[in-house]
Amino acid sequence: MFISQVKLRHDARDKRQYWRLIQESYRFHALVWDLFGEDPDQERDFLYRADASQNLPTFLVVSEREPVNRFDVWDIVTKPYDPHLYTGQRLSFVLRANPVIKKRDEQKKQHRHDVVMEVKSQLEKEGIAPLHRPPEPEIVQEAGYVWLSSRADLCGFQVTRHEVICDGYMQNRFKKPKGNHDVRFSTIEFTGLLTVTNPDALISTLFSGIGPEKGFGCGLLLVKPVGDGQDAS
Repeated sequence: MFISQVKLRHDARDKRQYWRLIQESYRFHALVWDLFGEDPDQERDFLYRADASQNLPTFLVVSEREPVNRFDVWDIVTKPYDPHLYTGQRLSFVLRANPVIKKRDEQKKQHRHDVVMEVKSQLEKEGIAPLHRPPEPEIVQEAGYVWLSSRADLCGFQVTRHEVICDGYMQNRFKKPKGNHDVRFSTIEFTGLLTVTNPDALISTLFSGIGPEKGFGCGLLLVKPVGDGQDAS
């Protein structure tokens, strides 16, 4: 596996290839996919997190293959990613995830439900007036923590309520250029501390991610030993 920092070059807008890339893509995820080839049938074998540095798109990418700067518009720094973890190890983490639960409707069809909207819907069903409902940041914190902690065991770690911050709740919506249909999903930013309970399972999680919408920049769990400035390796 590899971990890469991919940053748009300052002179990218002077290159014809950049404008071609932008015209053919939608949202950041298409830019990342382009780093791993042109084959439309290629299965995704990477995770990424989109951020910005000096107002330029920047990605952290964990991948099976090294990214390729086909259009010469990126600065890419890649290194092998081979985490070494042990039971009981304390790690700080960041995670941007799409927290959902699955429920079946009356026709037994399974649907994903945004955990924050699910809480709000339940409060409304219970007849709790808006003025008496918890403020949204409290709902996001509680719903986000419950979602993450419910997955922690299978993912190889343990979290405690007072060591996890869940915020930055955002609804994402945009149209795909093909098919002209909407893509909708929510995200929560998770930061905090975790304890390793199963090193092999956690390493697998670092490579495979947590939750859905990984193709749109969700699910990449980044960790580093407490007190260390480097990712766990």
